[in-house]
Amino acid sequence: MFTTLISVQQLKTLLASAKPPALFDSSFDLMNPQAGERQYLEGHIPGALYVHLDRDLSDKTGAGVNGGRHPLPTREKFAAWLGSVGVSNDQQVVVYDRQGVNYAGRLWWMLKWLGHNDVAVLDGGFQAWATSEPVQTGPQTAKDASNYSIVPAIAQLFDTKTVADNLGRSTQTVIDARAAPRFRGEVEPLDPIAGHIPGALNRPFAQNIGADGKFKPAAVLRAEFEALLAGRDPASVVHHCGSGVSAVPNVLAMEIAGLGVTGLYAGSWSEWCSDLSRPFAQG
Repeated sequence: MFTTLISVQQLKTLLASAKPPALFDSSFDLMNPQAGERQYLEGHIPGALYVHLDRDLSDKTGAGVNGGRHPLPTREKFAAWLGSVGVSNDQQVVVYDRQGVNYAGRLWWMLKWLGHNDVAVLDGGFQAWATSEPVQTGPQTAKDASNYSIVPAIAQLFDTKTVADNLGRSTQTVIDARAAPRFRGEVEPLDPIAGHIPGALNRPFAQNIGADGKFKPAAVLRAEFEALLAGRDPASVVHHCGSGVSAVPNVLAMEIAGLGVTGLYAGSWSEWCSDLSRPFAQG
């Protein structure tokens, strides 16, 4: 089974097997929330279902697990959705997007949060598939519903209080996945305050991807993260971004690099800066 990345050739083999994987297209655009679904309908990997960040992978009803712009649904609600689209506990899941794992990572992480280890991101995304393999247009019908059972989480979820209580301690290293100008507070297109959590390090998530659109080799990722951490314990890392979505490629990259399972502050900057009493830094 595949738990981090899967190649196009490996996916082809799985799709032709007696027990094909559950396949999801999570393409999305924060500035145009309907664009990803239109891209899916215009062409997707055969058999893939579309999963919408706002509709399926977030809960904006006020009943979400965390605050911020993309609150997580409860584990129970997410498990019910997985069952409704026919995913079973013992099934390999493969996720992809067209945006450099910016959105596919969310589904990868959420499945780990339910204890589902056999989930992998298609390395290179839809573009890697479409360069040599056929695509399908239009919608895809979900399989018959299943009963998806929650098991202990593999992923580590952190809340605002925990991050705030541990600011400045050696037991916590915050890594911010936003682009450098947003991290420095020079621009802020989405949230009311510009800046970052005091003491955070900056690792824009796009730095994990090479010129070929695929993740950099494990050894390269390891060297880059070790240089960023500068002796800090990888186990102390808590990742965040604007709303808990684009931080996940950093979580995945550290796992690919052999640096272990690290934490995610899902509320991220959008939840942190919603309370003006919380400290923030710029520059």
